[in-house]
Amino acid sequence: MSLTPRQQRQTAAELRTHLDAVGLSEEVVADDLEFTAERLRRTLSVTDSGDPADVWLLRDYLAQAAADAGIVVAPFTILTDASRRQAAVWFNLRPAPRHDFA
Repeated sequence: MSLTPRQQRQTAAELRTHLDAVGLSEEVVADDLEFTAERLRRTLSVTDSGDPADVWLLRDYLAQAAADAGIVVAPFTILTDASRRQAAVWFNLRPAPRHDFA
């Protein structure tokens, strides 16, 4: 399962929208996910050089962070819950950690 360039751009925009909405810095997100700054940059840009499992991990982390903070953000249009089943066949998806807003 791979994304077209249009889907990559759409997903990157949606990840950025969620990141901006939850108000966490890239440094905090990278720390929570145990990513380097470069790995987070690649993941946010949804480039071919990034790991698709990292994109799903970031997506899940940001969606959960928004829910935990009570923030309503438009749902992901490419990385949907339905597409997760197919992605799980192709990639080693991991559960996302939760950010402690306390």
